[in-house]
Amino acid sequence: MTFTRGSGGPRLGQSSFRGLAPVRLDGGSSRRFGGSLGPRSRGPRGLLSRWAQRLFGRGSPLRHLDWILLLGVLALSLLGTLLVYSSTAPSLRQQGLDPRTYLMKQLLNIAIGLVLMAAVSMTDYRQIRAASPVVLAVSCLGLLVVLTPLGSIVNGAKSWISLPGGFQIEPSEYAKIAIILVGAILLGGVPQGETRPRLRQVWLTVGAAAVPIALVAAEPDLGVDMLMLALLVGAIALSGVRLRWLGLMLGVGALGIVAVAKMHLLKAYQVSRLTSFLNPNADPRGTGYSAHQSQIAIGSGGLHGQGLFRGQLIAGNFVPEQHTDFIFSVAGEELGFIGALVILALLAVVLLRAFRIAAKADDQFGMLVAAGIAIWFGVQSFINIGMTIGIMPVTGLPLPFVSYGGSAMFADMIAIGALQAVYRHRMVFS
Repeated sequence: MTFTRGSGGPRLGQSSFRGLAPVRLDGGSSRRFGGSLGPRSRGPRGLLSRWAQRLFGRGSPLRHLDWILLLGVLALSLLGTLLVYSSTAPSLRQQGLDPRTYLMKQLLNIAIGLVLMAAVSMTDYRQIRAASPVVLAVSCLGLLVVLTPLGSIVNGAKSWISLPGGFQIEPSEYAKIAIILVGAILLGGVPQGETRPRLRQVWLTVGAAAVPIALVAAEPDLGVDMLMLALLVGAIALSGVRLRWLGLMLGVGALGIVAVAKMHLLKAYQVSRLTSFLNPNADPRGTGYSAHQSQIAIGSGGLHGQGLFRGQLIAGNFVPEQHTDFIFSVAGEELGFIGALVILALLAVVLLRAFRIAAKADDQFGMLVAAGIAIWFGVQSFINIGMTIGIMPVTGLPLPFVSYGGSAMFADMIAIGALQAVYRHRMVFS
């Protein structure tokens, strides 16, 4: 295309592009465009550069994750794995078994849990919301299967489903997630022009949560039931419901507890667990044995602890369930007061990041999901640590991310994935 005088504009003519310098493909002019056409981009460095751009570029999902939360979870999980290894290796070695058995199993649990966390965190926010009723239905189905001959009894509660290959699954762990998600849907759907959920929404939430709570009570698993009730009350309180309604529901709940006690619906061992923590020394060889031994182990650790694999009570297996429910006792004896503070600090990081995600969520659903998960981890950690030091009854709740177990680890990681999904939604659409 050429320009001629008096033409008033351009007209077709002889091409003038002959005078332009040719574009070189050897890294010359192509560098102005990122060098994507040159041979260097085809080598290892170019391949790494493209992968780095995909992983950490502006549109990458990895840039929209809460890395402080993720690092806190990883630190807790790895520290818990060391404690599990330390608490199980001596007894396995005495039995002539591989002392790394529980270590390898826990590392596998963490790896599978991280895959589940990544899958949930990359899931669209709306898909999690749509799948919430399905999660509730599947978890209730699992709780029903537990009550069949497929269920296994562990520590007096029929809470597990036996699978081929020696594997077991605990549906009540996933029922916690279901209560949080369904409660967030029902209480988060505030009608337009209103700021509080209606009373009908509150009772629908109570009715939906009552199904898994009743099934868990039939196992019976008192610790999980206590946690589920805390999740239900926390969700209703955070939804902005009127205080008189909340007070009425708490009154009904208190009457229900009194009725359970008067009708003697709890089994003898459950009543013993609930009362023995008030005075564990009254029966140190019976119902108060676990709490009594745990307090001795934690007290013997002192400030710096006796060191990993050097705890005398842990090596002698004096503390029951020391790799699961009483894992904090292992930390107290072998890592001392400083090690226990490290665990508490990491748990505080996870809780604070969860509440921060809840405070900055885009909508009521995201806020209730994040806050519900924070309540879950906070209440469960308090009960677990409290029972090891004698201020809470022994209920069998594990310490999140620290105790040994596949179902608990998977459920905890799925919850972290839900937190990341709420956080990523705000980062992408803000």
